[in-house]
This record gives sequence, C-alpha cells and structure tokens, in this order.
Amino acid sequence: MAEPLTAEPQVAGPLAAEALAAEAPVAERPVAGPPAQAATGAQPPVRPLTAIDRAITDYLQHMGVERGLAANTLSAYRRDLARYARHLDGAGRRRPEDITRHDVTGFVQALSDGSDGGSALGIRSAARTVVAVRGLHKFWALEGVTPTDPASDVHPPMPGKRLPKAISVDEVTRILEAAGTDTATGLRDRALLEFLYSTGARISEAVGLDVDDISLHTPDQGEPGPAIVRLFGKGSKERLVPLGSFGARALDAYLVRGRPLLAAKGKGTPALFLNARGGRISRQSAWTILKTAAEKANITKDVSPHTLRHSFATHLLEGGADVRVVQELLGHASVTTTQVYTLVTADTLREIYAAAHPRALG
Repeated sequence: MAEPLTAEPQVAGPLAAEALAAEAPVAERPVAGPPAQAATGAQPPVRPLTAIDRAITDYLQHMGVERGLAANTLSAYRRDLARYARHLDGAGRRRPEDITRHDVTGFVQALSDGSDGGSALGIRSAARTVVAVRGLHKFWALEGVTPTDPASDVHPPMPGKRLPKAISVDEVTRILEAAGTDTATGLRDRALLEFLYSTGARISEAVGLDVDDISLHTPDQGEPGPAIVRLFGKGSKERLVPLGSFGARALDAYLVRGRPLLAAKGKGTPALFLNARGGRISRQSAWTILKTAAEKANITKDVSPHTLRHSFATHLLEGGADVRVVQELLGHASVTTTQVYTLVTADTLREIYAAAHPRALG
C-alpha cells in the first residue's frame, strides 16, 4: 500500500502524489504490456508540496484500494490529475477549499486550447480528464475535505457518437485461416486469434490468461468443448465465458503441440499465450500477430484486436442474441455501453430493407 505523504518541503514533478507515493495496489492480475517509456524533455520545475497534492494522493489511494480501479485506468487518472494540480498551482491555489468553479471551467478550457502549457486534447481525451476532476471534487465533498463541490455542474465535452467498426464473418474467417498452424508460434497465433473472436475478450484479458483459467473438457467428455474460460476484466471483475468449438480445438492443438516447445525456452510461467522466449506474450505482439494475419488474408481495412471484439458482439446481435447476454459476455458494467452495437445492426437492417422492399425507395 502506498505510504501516506509526509511533510517533505519540496517535490520534483507535476504532482507530489506521483513523485512521493507509490501507486496504490490494485487487485488485478499482472499482464504483459508496453514497456515503460523513458521520460523525455525537460523535467518540470521543483515546486512546494501542497495540501492539494496530498488530497489528490488520498483520492488515488481510495480509487485503487477501495474502488479496485484497474491499473491502466488508475494510471490515466494520475496523469490527468497531475495536469490539474499544475493548473491549480499556476492559479495560486494551495488548498482544496480554495478551488472555485472558475478554476474548474478554466481547466476545461485549457484542455481544449493548451493554454496551461499542456497539449490541446481531443474531445474524448478532454472528457476523460474532466470526469477524473469531477470524481475528485465529489470525493472531497463527501469526505468533508471541501464544504462544496465546485465541479458538480461542470460537464465534460460530449463527443459525437462513434459506432464500433466490425468486419464481416467472411473477413474474420479469412484472417483466422491465414494464421499458420505448422509451427509452435503458428499454433499459438491461430489459437490466440480464434480465442479473441470466440470470446470477445479484450486483448489485455487474453494476454493475462493463465493455463488454469481455461477448461477445454467437461468431466465426462474426452473431446474438446464445450469449453469455459475465466476472464478478468476492468477492475478485476471476473466473468465466465463459453468458448466455441473452433476456438477450443485451436487452443487444444496449441496446448498439446505448441506451448510445450515455447515453454521449454523460458523459466516457467503459468501464462497461456507465450512468446518465442517462453515468457508471457505482450499486447504489442498480439497486435502484430493480427496485423500479419490480416495482411496475409488481403484485408485492407484497419484491423486491431478490438476489431475482433466489435465483430464478436455485432455478429452475435445479428444472429439474434439478446443484448443483455452480449453485455455479460463482453463484461460491460452497463447495458448502455453494449447498446451501441444495436445501432450497427440497425444500419444493416435498413440497408437490407432499402434494397429488398419494393416500396422502400422511389
């Protein structure tokens, strides 16, 4: 657990919490991700540690420990609130109770035009940052740190509705069949892509899997499937998702003929999907595997691991699945998030109607 901040006179960096407190532990399984990037450019000037910095640290610890916020989300909150702390410091604010609504709206404007010295953000990035600031002030007000919530009526910018991009069943099939199966890495690649499309898993969920998280055989059945996989989503929320027969067979072939060869090159790891050195595969490697298969399949569209997740949901709904079932499979906290896929299928229905009904056009 992160240590409470002590009275140090000065701290280097944009946010004292970031420099002096270790990130609050999050109940999430470690997954291989992008390597930490070295800091570039000039370091922010040293500035005194303020009561605002300490209060932000308390909030981040609350979100990490008590709310169980995912590590990636917590890291984004930390960056967003670091920028907010710099903005407040520039405005001469030292205590949470000194902050006014004008300070908050001024920060929202700075996110759009970069007037605080930071980068001008797009609508979606700015909206995420404002959500972090609103959550901070709501927490302070509820905990009695501040008498009021100056951000209560400051709303994040609303991005236009962006429909998820799915590819057709034929295109998915071509990608899956383009993955090799004659080598250990080829078996892994096919198993990974089949898994992503069969379960709709996020790429971080897939690369974070251990062998013990999948069950390819039922107790009374010697053949692969029906299979079940245990996924750990955002905030370490656990869910069980069925795995189709194609995915189960691909995984079974990989576990029998591919993974042992890769594992022999490593030091021993419970990870399901291994790289060529026997360690847990990274998200970047998974991305490259999909890109390579898409190129072999002559798919010219921009395809990412999330494209398979979008396609999984869209194809289920087109096949008649209930939106609540799809919500559970995707691990969405709210059905509202899942309902965006119904707009995609509605567009498809309109196109079919316009082409097929004799009085649709004209």
